[in-house]
Amino acid sequence: MKRVKIITDIKKLLPQLVMVMALLLLLNSPVLLKAQADSTQTDSTKVEEPEEEESSLISPSLLFYTIQKADNSIDMKVQLQAKVNGSNKKLPHLRVSFIQVLAEEEKELGYAITDISGKATFNWKGDKIVADKEGNLNLKAVFKGNKFMEEVEEELTIKRARLIVTPVFEDSVYSLQIKLVDLGTGTETPVAEAALGVFVQRMINPLKIAEATTDENGEASAEVPANLPGDQNGNLVMIVKLDEHELYGNLEASVTQKWGIPVSNIIKEAPRALWSAHPPIWMLVTFIILITVVWGHYLVIIYELIRLRKEEPHTNP
Repeated sequence: MKRVKIITDIKKLLPQLVMVMALLLLLNSPVLLKAQADSTQTDSTKVEEPEEEESSLISPSLLFYTIQKADNSIDMKVQLQAKVNGSNKKLPHLRVSFIQVLAEEEKELGYAITDISGKATFNWKGDKIVADKEGNLNLKAVFKGNKFMEEVEEELTIKRARLIVTPVFEDSVYSLQIKLVDLGTGTETPVAEAALGVFVQRMINPLKIAEATTDENGEASAEVPANLPGDQNGNLVMIVKLDEHELYGNLEASVTQKWGIPVSNIIKEAPRALWSAHPPIWMLVTFIILITVVWGHYLVIIYELIRLRKEEPHTNP
């Protein structure tokens, strides 16, 4: 009787369970609602979609400095680079313009294209250099940017000056007589207490051989060693530099003299020696004998192990 009653109760609740299941299915099923377009909305009242933000441009950095040469010309040098993804990248094949600022006027001197290292040099000839009333040169280097990079510029101000280098050979001693003069006023005025460096040109970087400081007459002397290797003719290219002066910037003058030891530029096979790529014959013979003795012991041991293995008695099961 109890079983029959339970079955009867289930039959009574069955329609209600079906309705609950159907309602749950309707609530969980996705419903696509499509809004009707408002035909009354005019073009002027339409809401414009926000435009995508432009990608940020690269912000390059520009290093700008000058070197005043002994021929009265000026080398204007730049290095262009940028930080991309956390690392510094050199920026090649880009145009950098060089400008002189005179009062409120800007005069473009020329331009240069950066190389694969992001460096460029523009030489300003001495006959075209005109300073302001105070003898200063106000210069500017400008990269005008492109669709990937922002514009960048750097300015600097220097006074005109010149290094004069005279080679002297006296009492079997080689030396350089140096004079530093200010040209800003139109006349040569000595510059005192300027620290100078003397270098010898080498294949990669100049080799520093001496230092000197100018006296009240703007003069200094530096001795050159007599045992420096030169080219095949014994020529030495000696360079005198004034680096990063607060008024004049960088100055440079060079002179070439036969003060070095001639070094042949012909490539020859080095003689057999301990320090060369061709060791002496006795060393080769000794090495071969030692290697033969060592490996010979290994071969003898292997042979004896094989022979003992063959002579091992075998018992029949």
